[in-house]
Amino acid sequence: MKTLTIGIAGYEGMKARTMAIARGEHTPSKGAPTVWFTSIESFAKVLSDRNRELLELIAREKPGSLTELAALTGRNKSNLSRTLKTMSRYGLVELEEGRRGTVIARVPYDQVRLDVSLTQPPRQVA
Repeated sequence: MKTLTIGIAGYEGMKARTMAIARGEHTPSKGAPTVWFTSIESFAKVLSDRNRELLELIAREKPGSLTELAALTGRNKSNLSRTLKTMSRYGLVELEEGRRGTVIARVPYDQVRLDVSLTQPPRQVA
């Protein structure tokens, strides 16, 4: 089972963490989040029930194009494309170019783990 670990941090916290890593002052621990959202609300929007159903459908049916995926879901192709592009920015889907310029969506993870600190404000990420 392949798991994507997601963290929550404000923009300044993510920026400080990235800069510390670039300067060699911080090394992320094994299992530390590799994808970050700025709030639990933004995480919930991207992984809404409807979008989780979409990911499950992609993993199960393995559609060969966005057109095929739109037919399977009954969703408008342009809205589906926008949703998938957002998900791809967070690593939840991979968009590959198929034959004749088609776009193929793949789900690279079986599971998502949300890593949220209950004792540190969201802007402080270590």
